[in-house]
Amino acid sequence: MRLRTLGQGLEVSAIGLGCMGMSQSYGPNPGDEQAMITLLRDAVDRGVTFFDTAEVYGPYVNEELVGKALAPVRDQVVIATKFGHDLRDGRSYGTSSRPDVIRRAVEGSLRRLDLDTIGLYYQHRVDPDVPIEDVAGTVKELIEAGKVRHFGMSEAAAGTIRRAHAVQPVTAVQSEYSLWLRTQEDSVLPTLAELGIGFVPFSPLGKGFLTGTIDSSTTFTPGDIRTSIPRFDEANRQANQDLVDLIGRVADRRNATPAQIALAWLLAQQPWIVPIPGTRRLTRLEENLGAADLSLSSSDLAEIDDAAGKIEIKGARYPDHLERQTGL
Repeated sequence: MRLRTLGQGLEVSAIGLGCMGMSQSYGPNPGDEQAMITLLRDAVDRGVTFFDTAEVYGPYVNEELVGKALAPVRDQVVIATKFGHDLRDGRSYGTSSRPDVIRRAVEGSLRRLDLDTIGLYYQHRVDPDVPIEDVAGTVKELIEAGKVRHFGMSEAAAGTIRRAHAVQPVTAVQSEYSLWLRTQEDSVLPTLAELGIGFVPFSPLGKGFLTGTIDSSTTFTPGDIRTSIPRFDEANRQANQDLVDLIGRVADRRNATPAQIALAWLLAQQPWIVPIPGTRRLTRLEENLGAADLSLSSSDLAEIDDAAGKIEIKGARYPDHLERQTGL
């Protein structure tokens, strides 16, 4: 697996692994913890060195899973986790990045992940009630204390990123970005390029839609987050099929899968972009990692950009109450 460099010299595998779905959000959760531990270790064996989790996933259980699975190889990988929720006794009392909440959160994450130092510590969502300078200053103190190595932000606007970076250099920003959600290109990506900050796209396969395995007839299981997302309404899935068809045509010509084309397109945008697709299956993991060895030609990229620019994506990416939690 090739390596890429995020901000502040942090080297990670060109494709990471988003671990959230191993514990929540995509239908019935896996009952076999050992199967997920095996998958995480299989990822390491295949060159993945970048793993993404958060205290709120579960809450707590995803960090515990990742910590248990990666304990034997903790010195070989970068584990990213997140703060930003007021969690007490396994319950969330809302978004909060108060300094006392951050300090409490880091201790819990270190314990669950079985780490002395967290590799990359993201603010999960911008807290409108706490100045971002206070957040960055608190993380700066954690870095000076050796509890955190790098500071990250998630779903933050360009101006907020600038203010935080002035207090504590930001290593990476994580936000949703893919061929069917390109709003980051307007101001966030230019800001990151200027400041030397890496970018980590989550949902780089459009929560599965860009893989070509979902269409208007797909039925989601109870508990699958996509049942609440407007973009996954049956009518919107039908309307958005043109984008999947475009990716499929390029995939057929390149003897690749749609997922590999979608990920290769992301990798081609900037050398400091590191997507983190999630999966529960080894076959999908291997498919996704194959994108790191797929170089799209300039004509491939021009075709994709030209055709995609003419397709109007239908449906909001989140229901209103979740969209309001972002800092964009």
